[in-house]
Amino acid sequence: MKQADEVFDQVFTQIIELGNSTASKNRDADTWDVADALLAGAIQYWLFSRQPCSDPRCEDCIAICTAEGRMSQMQELIKSFSQESEYYHSPNDVNVGRA
Repeated sequence: MKQADEVFDQVFTQIIELGNSTASKNRDADTWDVADALLAGAIQYWLFSRQPCSDPRCEDCIAICTAEGRMSQMQELIKSFSQESEYYHSPNDVNVGRA
């Protein structure tokens, strides 16, 4: 598990650095466009990595054996990663209380 955590942290850091580097090198680029491209690439890689095996009875692949199943799994991860982010809430969110 420690190796998996290290790989996760390494890739996570590299993606953030890629976004920052790309935005810095392309000052005219919209950061939203950079972020959308990073997300699109991550989604493509995630879907590629979650292809079910050829055994229709495979217990490991039950949750991802349909496109809808893969989407459901991905949406759960997106929600979890988003809520864990330090950027999930913003001081400018319209539902933030003001004193």
